[in-house]
Amino acid sequence: MSGSGPRRSYIRRDVGFQFGFNMFPDIPRPFNVTYQCYSVAMLPGNERQDVERGGKIIMPPSALEQLTRLNINYPMLFKLTNRTSRRETHCGVLEFVADEGKVYLPLWMMHNMALEEGDMVQMESVSLPVGTFSRFQPLSSDFLDITNPTAVLENCLRSFACLTKGDIIAVQYNQKVYELMVLETRPGDAISIIECDMNVEFAAPVGYKEPEPIKKKEEEMAVDPAEFMLEPSGFIAFKGTGNRLDGKKRKDSSSTDQTTHKPVYVRGIPDYDYEIGTLKFIRTTIKPKNNGTEENDEFKPFSGTGFSLRNRT
Repeated sequence: MSGSGPRRSYIRRDVGFQFGFNMFPDIPRPFNVTYQCYSVAMLPGNERQDVERGGKIIMPPSALEQLTRLNINYPMLFKLTNRTSRRETHCGVLEFVADEGKVYLPLWMMHNMALEEGDMVQMESVSLPVGTFSRFQPLSSDFLDITNPTAVLENCLRSFACLTKGDIIAVQYNQKVYELMVLETRPGDAISIIECDMNVEFAAPVGYKEPEPIKKKEEEMAVDPAEFMLEPSGFIAFKGTGNRLDGKKRKDSSSTDQTTHKPVYVRGIPDYDYEIGTLKFIRTTIKPKNNGTEENDEFKPFSGTGFSLRNRT
């Protein structure tokens, strides 16, 4: 009976191995490697504008083999750390075609992390929550010249895998580069934006000033037109001032009575009988004064006298 125990245990292990039972599933292990970083312009071969326009990097083929063995979660997202400046950011991977020991980053990402060509960068695999909200601030007011900035940003973010709070991303539109700072991300300071429904907001650009409101014509004509009218001349009734019998000054003596004698400004009366398509020319004729005569001064054509060239008596 004592020998049957080990034999029974051996048979169980053999059966488990034969039918492929995995009593201990593989646990994802972190990927933590240090590489030399270079900008995409240093990548040998053709220019890669798709890398500069997005937030993904190029890694060596050995990294793919190591990531496969570690059984990491997908999509592959990485945390980049510059140990010298203590700056961090997050990114995705585009291809595994870099030289061994090197990674190629977009130029704006190297500027965010204060990295120079050939500096060492630490890479660590991470799992980020799916983003639901992000807020951006343009670093130049020229971004307001874009007709639909939300659509431009949405098209640009298709080349990104994740966003990190505090990063300054580059958006290219119409052969011009606009820089946007990531002010806020939800539900965390670093989010994944792959296949997600995310709300986007914009803050006022740096140095932006609200335009002054345009004054309406009525506000510009707040001055009373009667002030520019000539004061009436001639006799004006009750123009003088009154005095008290006890010799004291009147309470309203400081106020002048000129305002009571100013003419009242009357607006023009519109022509309610106007017909569309007609023009009316109103002419005023000044009739000369007749000095006691009743002559008719109406115009008569060819009413002058003629003269002859010959001298006739």
